Amino acid sequence: MTTRSNQKLTPQNLHRTILPNGITLLVVENQAADLVACRCFLKLAGSRVESSEQAGISNLVASVITKGTRNLSALEIAETVESIGASVGADASSDYFLLSLKTISQDFGEILKLLGEMIRFPTFPASEIDLEQKLAIQSIRSQQEQPFNVAFGQLREMIYQDHPYGISVLGTEASVGSLTQEDILNYHQSYFRPDNLIISISGRITTETATSLVGEVFGDWQIPNNILTVQSLPELNSIPTEKVIIQDTQQSIVMLGYLGAEVKSLDYPVLKLISTYLGNGLSSRLFVELREKRGLAYDISAFYPTRLQAAPFITYMGTAPENTEIAIAGLKEEVQRLTKEKLSDSELKGAKNKILGQYALGKQTNSEIAQIFGWYESLGLGIEFDSCFQNAISGVTSEMILEVANHYLANPYISIVKPE
Repeated sequence: MTTRSNQKLTPQNLHRTILPNGITLLVVENQAADLVACRCFLKLAGSRVESSEQAGISNLVASVITKGTRNLSALEIAETVESIGASVGADASSDYFLLSLKTISQDFGEILKLLGEMIRFPTFPASEIDLEQKLAIQSIRSQQEQPFNVAFGQLREMIYQDHPYGISVLGTEASVGSLTQEDILNYHQSYFRPDNLIISISGRITTETATSLVGEVFGDWQIPNNILTVQSLPELNSIPTEKVIIQDTQQSIVMLGYLGAEVKSLDYPVLKLISTYLGNGLSSRLFVELREKRGLAYDISAFYPTRLQAAPFITYMGTAPENTEIAIAGLKEEVQRLTKEKLSDSELKGAKNKILGQYALGKQTNSEIAQIFGWYESLGLGIEFDSCFQNAISGVTSEMILEVANHYLANPYISIVKPE
């Protein structure tokens, strides 16, 4: 199978190839262990392509896609995988759909063929759909009993409203319960196509072997005649407010949320660094100031997920119900300090060392390597984002943090779950 273009990045021993039918192939030759990991990303898929009426369909497809193909039953798939000690799975996220495998090198070709059949020729048996619908609805109900998830769900809806990011990737009971086999088949026909597929491989394998195996499995897969279109999403223009849910719980969950930047924004690495400084670990500002010094928090942190569109920046605390208002004031105060006071050189250096160290530790295994480079490619960042992100973090100044904090972190959405 010939290729149209090829790019080799020798520092990571990473090769990027575009196959004739539009598949993007990434290969990292890593001889450290006799293992190969593969991640198959559908870059236009996930919950951001879902309507509110079909919310959760990506997650349901991920649950059912391993349950049968035109040639294999669910049991035969499971026996094939388990007989050689491999692992195969599927998952749905906000911005992509993912299938994954891991196996020893000599079995990679066989398991890749199995994965290819699941991607191209799933049958989505009605009985399996019915079972997975029930399990998904159970998961949705379970989340509604967990105060953290309830607070986060309320905050997500406040920030995103009608945007797909405003609904859990699981969907709602109503939307999941109404999905049909035809809906799932239409989803597969719409998004499972070679020009929407990124295959990221890392392990004891050569680029030539990987390209040949991928060609055998996917080479005859043709691009459909219809154009793969991106639906227009609603603008984000909600006004920050405060909402409270009363629930039978032993503690209050307090969440402050802000609408942050998309991953392609120049402000993205700055917000990542702020999130690390505020709420990552036992030395973070929130932990030290509000838990260690003031004893307010059972649990406290901050997080800022990576999203193709504007992502939420969130700080939260679990606290005693009588401390709810103090907790809100404390979280507000610590965030607002960043809009008024510059970080010291030692604080800035410590935050950079922490985020860069954790970033390096997140690329130790073949599965992690295949995941991160395939993910970057699916977001349209390219494989060079690996070094660009680290350079951007190193270049952040205290003045940049002050400016970005003032732009994004001035006026919070507040979500509270507490007992009556």
